[in-house]
Amino acid sequence: MTLALAVPVAAQERAMIVLDASGSMWGQIDGKTKIEIARETLGDVLKAVPADEELGLMVYGHRRKGDCKDIELAVPASKGTAGKIAAFANQISPKGKTPLSAAVKQAAQALRFTEDKATVILVTDGLETCEMDPCALGRELEKAGVNFTTHVVGFGLSKEEGAKVACLAKETGGEYMQAGSAAALSEALAKTVVAKAAPEPEPEPEPAPVPEPAKPEFNFIGTASLSEGGPALDEKGMRWELRPMDAAGKVQKKSAASGYGAQYEASVPAGQYELQTRLGKIIITRKLTLSDDETNMTNVVFNAGIVDVTARRTPGGEVEKKIRVGVENGAFKAGTYGTGQFYVPAGKVMLDGRLGKATSSQSFDLTAGERVQKDVIVGSGVVVVTALYAEGGPEVETKSIRYSVQENKKNLQGKRKEIAGTYGSSPMEIPVGEYVVGARLDKVTVLMSQPIEVKAGERTDVQVVLDAGVGAITAPGARRISLLGKKNLQGKGKEIAGTYGGEWTLTLPVGEYLVHVTYEGDRAPQETVMKIAAGERTEITLE
Repeated sequence: MTLALAVPVAAQERAMIVLDASGSMWGQIDGKTKIEIARETLGDVLKAVPADEELGLMVYGHRRKGDCKDIELAVPASKGTAGKIAAFANQISPKGKTPLSAAVKQAAQALRFTEDKATVILVTDGLETCEMDPCALGRELEKAGVNFTTHVVGFGLSKEEGAKVACLAKETGGEYMQAGSAAALSEALAKTVVAKAAPEPEPEPEPAPVPEPAKPEFNFIGTASLSEGGPALDEKGMRWELRPMDAAGKVQKKSAASGYGAQYEASVPAGQYELQTRLGKIIITRKLTLSDDETNMTNVVFNAGIVDVTARRTPGGEVEKKIRVGVENGAFKAGTYGTGQFYVPAGKVMLDGRLGKATSSQSFDLTAGERVQKDVIVGSGVVVVTALYAEGGPEVETKSIRYSVQENKKNLQGKRKEIAGTYGSSPMEIPVGEYVVGARLDKVTVLMSQPIEVKAGERTDVQVVLDAGVGAITAPGARRISLLGKKNLQGKGKEIAGTYGGEWTLTLPVGEYLVHVTYEGDRAPQETVMKIAAGERTEITLE
């Protein structure tokens, strides 16, 4: 990059250096960070500042991250300040954003530019990130100043980037200089800060008139990054939307332009807009001013990272698509089954997994721009229960049978908590641990005495013996059929179960039952004894 100037920069009597100390100054040129190059170069150049020159230092982005108001008048303009400026620059630690327009304006005000001759020298390695227009600021300062000039040194900027801040110098009669190395930065500072000490170069021929630039194809171009100063996002699913604002600042419902892509380009009428950018479930909004003759280059910083999750039953096991994974960070919530990728705001992240009654949770700190891989382990096994009417069979095939898995340990009331239940032999997801298995069919209820152990990622098959049989009762013309237990001293038996109608089939524990049938009208009731044997069907008919 060349720093040859067509016109020598005139000496100034009151000047202010505005130094970029945003996070991107940790970037490197030829293996050395830009902030180190700036410190060393500034220290060398300041040694040649004339003793009668009034010089000050304004710095931005050196104290807080993400704060557009992080601007400090480090050294007020006065004579003999070279040592103070060099000392302050040596202790700077870049952190934040790039409010270069606001910093230049504050520097001009500190120099009382509306009353006296004043010069500002801006050294920046990035573009404006705080929603001000450098070109509009240049026109404003030129109009209000008595004899005001801004010189801009683009430290490490590309030719295209430099064109976006060069207007700040052009509008005030100053020079824009590109510096792509330590030597080029030294030469640029010498031509601006130490103008009196620099020898007058031979005047060069005046350049040919530059034609007015043509109207740009797009007046808005948007890019995005996960972190301040980080690489551009390559996410085609990112959504962009520009909504116009009326004179009162109210955002209109209908958008002027919208679309998807890692980079979004649009041409809309000049005016005020709200820009909404969506990345996954993260939404960023900001206000913009767009014109017809300039392209607004906006980079949206999501301050987020990427979390890749994989759900498993055991560490290193197969991916389990049944596991529900939830990701949270404050108001942000998202979820998936099995595997997934999430864009998540930076900060404390909670990661939960759930499969049936089995759960797990973990938390971690996520830094903006970081990508992490997390396994979500939910220790769960599968329990499948079948039943036999009697030892050796036959098997219970009806889906009316209900199976349950209960905690092995009883509570203070002597009861067990049910973990899962199902009708028929459907698989049940059960957390790791010891349990007992129960079954219920009609009037038969069984609870296994021996507990089972459920292991993560394993299937446990359980067989329950009901010790029961099936009773089938037919009583034509019956109003109600009842099953009675053993009769008391008064000759009455307590009803165990009953139904209306003339036919009834049900499963009963092994034993002897009294069948009592009543009829409509004056027909006398009938009774008979029914014996139920394990694994057998007993049929009786009462005429």
